[in-house]
Amino acid sequence: MWRSPRKRIRTRTGTGTRSNRRPELLVVGLGNPGRRYERTFHNAGFAAVDLLARSLGIRLAAAGELEWGVGDAFGVAVLLGKPKTYMNLSGAAVAPVYRRFAESPGDLIVVHDDLDIATGLVRLKRGGGTGGHNGLRSLQEHLGTLEFLRVRIGIGRPPDGMDPADFVLAPVPDASRDLFASGVAAAAEAVLDVVRDGFDKAMTRCNAKRVSPPSGVSGGGDI
Repeated sequence: MWRSPRKRIRTRTGTGTRSNRRPELLVVGLGNPGRRYERTFHNAGFAAVDLLARSLGIRLAAAGELEWGVGDAFGVAVLLGKPKTYMNLSGAAVAPVYRRFAESPGDLIVVHDDLDIATGLVRLKRGGGTGGHNGLRSLQEHLGTLEFLRVRIGIGRPPDGMDPADFVLAPVPDASRDLFASGVAAAAEAVLDVVRDGFDKAMTRCNAKRVSPPSGVSGGGDI
């Protein structure tokens, strides 16, 4: 099982180099492939992983049904991944690397959108249900567990009368774009906090925050 390292790296974003080491921590963002979906709420997890990859200098490459790469962050070998399948088949893409590298569900962080959290907020959680999220449901089906770690990016509830499925697959409206990008960047920062300080400390710190522009990861999501 992965354990957080002692505080011995001074830089905020780690070494920023690719690594040939066996990954100790898997970070998977959920979303749908293709240009049609890249600017939607449902692709919040993809956007956060893309931001992490840029910040850490990790190149993602397709291998099977997962686009992934490994690099160092705070002395930890971290795998970043994005399923090439659609959301409801995420588990099929993640299962091979999970079985290959993870020793327990605590070695996997899943970054995903959440309707029940206000736009711009990020909340960490260990385990729990699917909340009707098709990506989480697929992970449960293929991994046989929901006890992995979660970084949840708030997208808020849809307007009255709008189907939630239509809402998450619609482009992020201009009025919400800055808050959404702030949430994506805060999620990337939260992942780095987990790597550096461990999940429980990062969760306590992150879950106490209100909506505010994050400072630890520059650039924001590509929204």
